[in-house]
Amino acid sequence: MRYLFFSGKGGVGKTSLASSTAVMLADAGQRVLLVTTDPASNLADVFEQTIGPEPIAISQVPGLRAQEIDAEASAAAYRERALGPLRGVLPDSMISTLAEQMSGPCTVEIAGFDEFVHAMFLADYDVIVFDTAPTGHTLRLLALPSAWSVHITESEQGSGQTCIGPVEQLQTSKGEYEAALGLLQDPSKTTFILVTQPERAAVKETVRAAKELDELSIVKPQIVVNGVIPEEASNHPFFASRRRMQLRALDGLVQEFNVKPIQVPLLENEVKGIKALRALGKWVSDDVCAVR
Repeated sequence: MRYLFFSGKGGVGKTSLASSTAVMLADAGQRVLLVTTDPASNLADVFEQTIGPEPIAISQVPGLRAQEIDAEASAAAYRERALGPLRGVLPDSMISTLAEQMSGPCTVEIAGFDEFVHAMFLADYDVIVFDTAPTGHTLRLLALPSAWSVHITESEQGSGQTCIGPVEQLQTSKGEYEAALGLLQDPSKTTFILVTQPERAAVKETVRAAKELDELSIVKPQIVVNGVIPEEASNHPFFASRRRMQLRALDGLVQEFNVKPIQVPLLENEVKGIKALRALGKWVSDDVCAVR
């Protein structure tokens, strides 16, 4: 199984590119799962059909399923699984205290990550494409396997409690987290794509994200620059000026990464629906979507 991760700051087009890549891979005969970890996901709009927390078939693309991870819902379900058997056994005041202890950001974060890890180990697919939340959230998510494994070890040696329950209930999860980290660091299994736009601020964030990925020992990312003004449009003074600015930003990326980034042109229409996704996919298919 292979994993493709698309990340970048909000609004750079990573959802469209992840979706188009998933479509192209499915069209090539692969069994593909597209998973979004972005709480503000618009996958349903892109595919023009309902998508929820469980994998659902994309009606016009045989072999493709999609899923939206809902960390808040996952945390609520976890709390109910943990507390449900205790209702009527422990005093209501104690149940309320436990519920409050399990309602913090740690529980939501780990519950969401559990869903992320669960998706990584599904056996029914050849490729899993992740459309991740904006860069900062994604980097924290990717740091969790190592951090959470350390937290479990420290809890074993201390109180025996984690933010989501007794540590003895989490040993399987610890092994899964460590296995997930190994996959994220294995270039034969994982491809990480940083999506950016040809603008100075976006490029700076991309460079910063790449350095943080390197610190986490995550595989070296590919760079996709979305929204490049085509040369043939630069006969208009406004677009000519914008294109010169974009080319300076692209030069900065080349100097930083010593590789020419994949360029996707600025499109005149919104990327929505299967036809538009297939049209977009041709710009990245040879570099990102190649079946390996």
